[in-house]
Amino acid sequence: MSEIIDEKKLSNIEGGLSVSGTLINAFTSGIKIVLEVGRSFGTSLRRIISGNLCSI
Repeated sequence: MSEIIDEKKLSNIEGGLSVSGTLINAFTSGIKIVLEVGRSFGTSLRRIISGNLCSI
């Protein structure tokens, strides 16, 4: 069942997407993690292919 809303109530409705600093910080942190994982994977792959591994 829907309610009929008058213009005064309609003008007070707020909503939508707001981008906060916390959201931007989380997004950039996620990108940094993905880049670091890719860099580590690339380095390990390059060392395996070239045979430049440390003996354990």
